[in-house]
Amino acid sequence: MRANRLRQAAVSTLFAGLCALAGCSQAGAEGAIVALPDPAVDLPPSASGALQSAVFAGGCFWGVQAVFQHVEGVTEAVSGYAGGSARDAHYDTVSHGGTGHAESVKVTWDPKKMSYGRLLKVFFSVAHDPTQLNRQGPDHGTQYRSAIFYASPEQQKVAAAYVAQLEAAHVFPRPVVTKIDPLEAFFPAEAYHQDYARLHPDQPYIMFNDLPKLTALKVAFPAIFRSDERTVPHTQLADR
Repeated sequence: MRANRLRQAAVSTLFAGLCALAGCSQAGAEGAIVALPDPAVDLPPSASGALQSAVFAGGCFWGVQAVFQHVEGVTEAVSGYAGGSARDAHYDTVSHGGTGHAESVKVTWDPKKMSYGRLLKVFFSVAHDPTQLNRQGPDHGTQYRSAIFYASPEQQKVAAAYVAQLEAAHVFPRPVVTKIDPLEAFFPAEAYHQDYARLHPDQPYIMFNDLPKLTALKVAFPAIFRSDERTVPHTQLADR
């Protein structure tokens, strides 16, 4: 365990240094956490007990999924595709670009424990860099765009208000390019993409791009960070 923590710390430091040289905003990198205000507009807590869901796209879905799996109140985070048709909702097709799909994560949460606005704050702060247009770190293409796929007019209102709030506060060095689009459909990704960061922590891509996001989540949001992430039941995805 100690060796793992030392390795993660070293990776995070190296990642931050590389980002500084490249001029990126380092969203999600240890030591360079973007401090954001709480949303001025949010959805009220629900007493009905019904779970809610939303879809977020912020580059490769491995890291975005890992972040939300460690957020208290989230009951499930599933990697998948949104923005295109069922015909093209396959990794080999989406990865070439041009399908309309973005690598996305469907997040389901308990509104008694977590709010939509708070999830937006996590998304913009540590899950990805919302100022990168059609790319995220080493990944390029519209399939890696920053996007929020809203499931209701209320979600649309809160998301649009928060983007406007962040822009007015000038918390980022560049404009926020996150698209806010209606959710037409979400297609779960293939089973081998689910829980990828947890299952492959020593893979160089995960070490450089995704483990620093988890470190940033723990530092920036200690009250809602959970060490035992919500994993995806792979039996539900056996046909993918």
